[in-house]
Amino acid sequence: MAAERTSLFIFFGGTGDLAYRKLYPSMYNLYKKGTLREHFGVLGTSREKLTDEQFRDQVRKSLGTTKTDKDAEKFISHFVYEAHDVTDKAHYQVLKTRAEELDKKYELNGNRIFYLSLAPSFFGTVAGFLKTEGLTDTKGFDRVVIEKPFGRDFDSAQQLNDALSKSFDEEQIFRIDHYLGKEMIQNIEAVRFGNTLVESLWNNRYIDNIQVTLSEKLGVEERASYYDNSGALRDMVQNHIMQIVSLLAMEQPVSFTDVDIRAEKVKALRSLRVYNVAEASTNFVRGQYGAGDSQRAYRDEDNVPHDSNNDTFVAGKLLFDNYRWSGTPFYIRTGKMLADKFTRVDVVFKKPLIDIFSFPQNHNAPLEANVLTMYIEPHAGFSLRLNAKTNGQGFQTEPINLDYFVDAKDSKATPEPYERLIHDVMKGDGTNFSSWQEVSYAWRFVDQIRKVWDLQQPQFPNYTPGSMGPASADELIQRDHRQWVYRLNK
Repeated sequence: MAAERTSLFIFFGGTGDLAYRKLYPSMYNLYKKGTLREHFGVLGTSREKLTDEQFRDQVRKSLGTTKTDKDAEKFISHFVYEAHDVTDKAHYQVLKTRAEELDKKYELNGNRIFYLSLAPSFFGTVAGFLKTEGLTDTKGFDRVVIEKPFGRDFDSAQQLNDALSKSFDEEQIFRIDHYLGKEMIQNIEAVRFGNTLVESLWNNRYIDNIQVTLSEKLGVEERASYYDNSGALRDMVQNHIMQIVSLLAMEQPVSFTDVDIRAEKVKALRSLRVYNVAEASTNFVRGQYGAGDSQRAYRDEDNVPHDSNNDTFVAGKLLFDNYRWSGTPFYIRTGKMLADKFTRVDVVFKKPLIDIFSFPQNHNAPLEANVLTMYIEPHAGFSLRLNAKTNGQGFQTEPINLDYFVDAKDSKATPEPYERLIHDVMKGDGTNFSSWQEVSYAWRFVDQIRKVWDLQQPQFPNYTPGSMGPASADELIQRDHRQWVYRLNK
């Protein structure tokens, strides 16, 4: 059984969709595994007026359990609720009293985790009142968890960070990115630094290019109002993709600790070339989906302006100006209403300098590049493409794949991203969370692309639902005499 962790959780936005779909089920999984046992408490807050029992009914629905489930009921009994206006200073004294009651009842040693599932504009207000009203004055640890978006550009992100930093030190701030909780994202480090075969080849001498694809099959759905003020560049590239790229590009850390891993990720992001206007125009393309057979165009979605120039697709080329990666591009792409939902990393190795099998007398097709593919979702695994001789007479080569996929049994045992990340917060392990330096360098890069786009009038819509984005995404990589490893058969 897992080691027990002790803490009081105070959820701001405790009746929201994220808490209902992700947070409470993840905590229940930790409870069933023994990480949470007797010594934990949950104080949910929002503007909605509920009794403790009404709140517990919501938690019960989120778990999909009934009152006859004794284990679930024991877990739910640790939940209480307090209606709360985050802008009202006096309300924090009520929260403080409830927190102290729970601390005493469950022997929590003053350990507190404040989870801000709120609009970012309230981060500073809540953090300030938590400190001035004494909710952080305990003998235990105080940690604050915040959800994206962490700003919409560098300036707004810095303002949020400055506001948080008045009440919490950097090591107390956990900026959550659920992608970093995925099993195969964390496996990137194991594959790189746990295998001499891989790490010795992980550089510009042997790798031709690296491709990162985050493909979404659905459209904006109920997020249209938020998404139209964000777009794929801010919503996906600035956080998820930049985090994946930094793990792929970083140097080996001195130790496998959050401090050393974050330091190397920051070094990698510092060496990422920030483009000038001409480079940004050449190396990044954007798209917006039009209408499909049974799908309306983005501009026809509810709560989207009919003349919106928001990007629902982004593809780009990243260049690192350092010894390891100089000359090896990282290609990225992400978008909505694409062919399927998946996330993958394709590491394309350079071909042999001399292909001894393709001389005319051999009548052999040119060798294909070796490719290491890391499948992040929906199915986790690896695939290594090699060249081998075909069976039979003569000497012909063909590409073969060495595959490994997490089986169904192991997949069920794999923690959900939020389950893993909540556990990490309880341990105080910031490895799988974004530091302020990482966030700041990512925003500096993205802001430059955004500034260039704001000066240009896009020709939208420019791709069809069910495709892999606009033709310009293929042209981007084809200009370098390369192609996407994953592409639709046409």
